[in-house]
Amino acid sequence: MSTARPPEQGPDYPRMRTSTALWEALRIAVDSIWTHKLRSVLTLIGIIIAIASVVTVGGAIEGMGDYVWKQLSSTFASNTFVVARIVQAASMEEFEEKLRRNKNLYLEDMKAVEDRCDGCEAISPMLQETDTIKRANKIFYDASISGISADLPRIQAVDLYEGRFIADFDVEHASPVAVIGWKVREELFGPLGALGKQIKIGADNFTVIGVEQQKGSSGIGQSADNSLYIPYSVFLKKYGSRRSITFQVRASSGETIQTTEDEVRMILRARHKLKPQAADDFDMLTSSAIQETIDGIIGMIAVAIIPITLVGLVVGGIVVMNIMLVTVTERTVEVGMRKAVGARRADILLQFLVESALLATLGGVLGLGLAYVFCAVIEGVAGFPMRITMGYVLLALFTSGGVGMLSGIYPAYRASKLSPIVALARE
Repeated sequence: MSTARPPEQGPDYPRMRTSTALWEALRIAVDSIWTHKLRSVLTLIGIIIAIASVVTVGGAIEGMGDYVWKQLSSTFASNTFVVARIVQAASMEEFEEKLRRNKNLYLEDMKAVEDRCDGCEAISPMLQETDTIKRANKIFYDASISGISADLPRIQAVDLYEGRFIADFDVEHASPVAVIGWKVREELFGPLGALGKQIKIGADNFTVIGVEQQKGSSGIGQSADNSLYIPYSVFLKKYGSRRSITFQVRASSGETIQTTEDEVRMILRARHKLKPQAADDFDMLTSSAIQETIDGIIGMIAVAIIPITLVGLVVGGIVVMNIMLVTVTERTVEVGMRKAVGARRADILLQFLVESALLATLGGVLGLGLAYVFCAVIEGVAGFPMRITMGYVLLALFTSGGVGMLSGIYPAYRASKLSPIVALARE
């Protein structure tokens, strides 16, 4: 006598039954949603708007982070750090303490670093003034004058439209030459060529040797094309040599930046004759620290804003629950018939849970599509960069599906408790 069990009672039977039940629940859910298309869409409006809001806000936050770093990277490139009397302060108390303790940095300090620092690949001062530029009867007000070294293009991006940049020869001989921004060129020269022409910065004559590529807005309502670069030797001669300077240093790589920073610190401490236990009387800030600060600020904004926008999902979940309760009432006879032919409570529970989860996930997909439309419109109209990351896509899908699942638990539980006799008696 054979002891083999029938195929339907084999070891794979529970798994086969579960997959069959899941497929059947999915098929019924799709059929129900398709049959009541208008009701389904109206049900999902809350979830669609909530997901679109969350993803759009997330895209704006990510885009803002990228945009801020892109703007700063033109000044603070990778593997660089800034040295100054005061670069940053976390509080007013820290600022006042640094103001009392830290000393001015002068050109001699920067030159000592330049001569003795082996890990410094490039060094340039960051001297800034605002002045008026003239050419014949044309005047450009409030130009941003920068005193720099020939190393600046090795520290930050400087793209030229024409001409050349300032060379070591210009710095050494204090040559009165200038590289002008796009807006300065347009207002002073118009369609005429600018190279080799004379301009006046204040009362002093300068020869234009280069024109920067157009940059556009700086992102704070000001043009980034009103800049003008001159040799720092000329800058100090014109605006005063005993001012405290800020200078930027570039290390050879990300792996050596800490070593280079320590090397610069030791050189300056030795120049200032600081004792081993004494605090630095100058300040330093790396590009990675700037990036971390930006990421921290963006993260805090996201933590504050995104939970607020997610409140809309709670409202959407309540609407889904209400509709699923109505659906259970409408389909009482269907539930009774399924139970009468052998469906278990778990099968009925799975059927309505899958339907509510599928309904809400569909809302998440539609909300995600709407967010992409919003982001494209905002980027096209306002010019503000929007970046939807995979994290926000997954947040939209899993959150909406989870809300649908949670919203469907009570209606599904009520449906699974229906007695087949009572349900069929309502027909």
